[in-house]
Amino acid sequence: MVSKALEEYLKTMYVLKKQNGKIRVTDVAKKMNCSKASVNKALYSLKDNQLVNYQSYGTIELTQEGENLAKKVLEAYDIVYLFLKEVLNLEQEVEREAEKIKSAITDTTINQLAKYVHEVLGLSSLDCDYDINKERCRCCERRRKK
Repeated sequence: MVSKALEEYLKTMYVLKKQNGKIRVTDVAKKMNCSKASVNKALYSLKDNQLVNYQSYGTIELTQEGENLAKKVLEAYDIVYLFLKEVLNLEQEVEREAEKIKSAITDTTINQLAKYVHEVLGLSSLDCDYDINKERCRCCERRRKK
């Protein structure tokens, strides 16, 4: 299990990979507004947890497990963001608030919030044992009710 801070590094690396095709320490530091030393420290922890492959001064590669965890972190953020924006109709600082809330709640709470958000937004039922950790029913959760 990795810390919430390491999850944020992983998420940032995943986003950079999608945007640029490659991940470099400098880009992570710039995106997260932190030092290269902090990124390197996080990288070695992520490497110890087999979430990234990295050699000093090289590019960073996410392992399959690292990519899966990054997707889970992004999805949890999206669920909280949707709740704040679409259900509560908040306008200001929604992104920052979603980030704070996501890092403070458990997966069980995220699962229940996902079910609620999808129900309120008119998506198909998630009574099919949706679980953010197992990514069950990914296709039906996004299909709109007819």
